[in-house]
Amino acid sequence: MKLFKWTGPLEDAGNLPEEARASLMNNDEEVLVLQEAKTTTLNNAVEYDILDQSGDLPSGRFAVLNNIPVTEEGRETFEQRFNNRARLIEAEPGFVAIRVLRPVHSGTYVILTMWEDEESFKNWQESQAYGKAHAKRGTQDGVDQRPNIFQDLLLSQHIKNKYK
Repeated sequence: MKLFKWTGPLEDAGNLPEEARASLMNNDEEVLVLQEAKTTTLNNAVEYDILDQSGDLPSGRFAVLNNIPVTEEGRETFEQRFNNRARLIEAEPGFVAIRVLRPVHSGTYVILTMWEDEESFKNWQESQAYGKAHAKRGTQDGVDQRPNIFQDLLLSQHIKNKYK
């Protein structure tokens, strides 16, 4: 299964079946469309392989997309890290879905989480489970400290769903 990410004016999103997508407003003029499918009719959509998943994307109202540039030689280590994650986030109040996405045509992975609302996401960031899930970050055991894993850019997008 693939996930296609597309951003643009709402009127250019096309007629995808409602059950096949999650549509969220990025601002008053742009919409983010996430479609899980084998192929897409969305022009210029960014294609990802789904490495790991839990939950139902269209049920979410607040999306967080962590864009993580990974070097070619760091892909195996990065993917192994997420394949062996503790899966604590799934038990958090307000959690809806997660997708770990491998880029098909670039080096930037996306960790996509969907939440009931922004407050649920912020509560997760302040939780003991978050601390445990990120406990190795910045230590010599952390994947972020290994050479040749990450490129120099890390972006996070927070997008609210104004349609639901």
